[in-house]
Amino acid sequence: MFNVVLVEPEIPANTGNIGRTCVLAGARLHLVGPLGFSLDAHALKRAGLAYWQSLDVVTYPGWKSFVEANPAVRAALVRNTEERSEAASDIHVHLLTKAGKRSIGESIYHDGDYLVFGKESAGLSRELISAHPALAERIPMKTDTALANAESWHERFDALHPELERDACGNFVDPRASVVTSLNLSNACAIVLFEALRQCGYPGLS
Repeated sequence: MFNVVLVEPEIPANTGNIGRTCVLAGARLHLVGPLGFSLDAHALKRAGLAYWQSLDVVTYPGWKSFVEANPAVRAALVRNTEERSEAASDIHVHLLTKAGKRSIGESIYHDGDYLVFGKESAGLSRELISAHPALAERIPMKTDTALANAESWHERFDALHPELERDACGNFVDPRASVVTSLNLSNACAIVLFEALRQCGYPGLS
């Protein structure tokens, strides 16, 4: 069983969609706070539909409590600070970020691994990536500088974060940071989880 980890997610519909994907893929969802919404949010439940009640989900107040509650994560972070082991018996942590030098196609996934995604507006923290650069992975894609059309939630988010801009996929990016176009969080999660399942011989995938 894979572990999908969302660190400080901000958009309830994305988390709802990811929860539904986790149910269908047999993955556990870890929500690391602070969350940008209530778990009772209508948008989250609407996106999760009837799947949410079947979801294996665990919540944590912050990153430190998440690491403390998951010894395999703590061991992987210590073991792979500089060089990662690819032993099949090890549980690995994959930090999904636009700054990753290695693509997901170049990575090796094992059952039980943790797939870690950052919040929509900024991704994973630079401190976390800097501390564990060998764990950073990216989804290969073409860049596109055109901005997506605004939708109602975009406009609301604009009002809260006027310093941020949107990329071609509608994600918010910080123009002060060295970032490239990224996928919507729920799409990115589905792509990475699909690749991980494919490598592990999930029925019907080859």
